[in-house]
Amino acid sequence: MAGTLIYEAHPAMFRAHPFWFILSVLLIPVLGIGILILLYWYVLTRATSLMVTDHEVMYEKGILSKDRTAVSLRHVRSVRVTQGFVNRILGVGTVEISTAGDEPEFTVKDMPDPHEIREAITKAQTLDEAS
Repeated sequence: MAGTLIYEAHPAMFRAHPFWFILSVLLIPVLGIGILILLYWYVLTRATSLMVTDHEVMYEKGILSKDRTAVSLRHVRSVRVTQGFVNRILGVGTVEISTAGDEPEFTVKDMPDPHEIREAITKAQTLDEAS
């Protein structure tokens, strides 16, 4: 990863899906199924990250094999944040990073504080243009 890290986040567990989280906790006494579900879910969320540096935006996912997509800040044309009503209350949302094409380069769901991510990208673009 090149440059100075400005922002890094992983998808939220409880805030993104409170019903499934509570259901998993309630399933703990049933042969430990809830613990397995929570552990698997935790590993998946930790294996997915969105990073903003002073030169690029990087999306990384995967446990054993990694899939990394990096987009130069100079090529980011738009950052779209989508939040439903419940998502707004819980402070999570979907972030889409787009370049010159019609389709977004990548989409990251269940991100905490998605507007903060958009602001971090804007701040990083300003720093990148100044240098």
